[in-house]
Amino acid sequence: MENLLKRISINPEQCGGRPCIRGMRIRVSDVLDLLASGMSAQQVLEELPDLELEDVHACLLYASQNIDHPVVAA
Repeated sequence: MENLLKRISINPEQCGGRPCIRGMRIRVSDVLDLLASGMSAQQVLEELPDLELEDVHACLLYASQNIDHPVVAA
């Protein structure tokens, strides 16, 4: 899993510091938006031909690790 996360780069000088894929100007959020719109991973790869399947997996892993928040119980 750590190898997948190495595909995600954050550079303050690129895309406003948002997480991107392998230093390209393709943001993690771009890939997630396409998946959320109903596109399959294969369709995302066709839409963004510079990506590899592992990049899509890396985006999903990055998102899952970064939205975890504590649950407050009353």
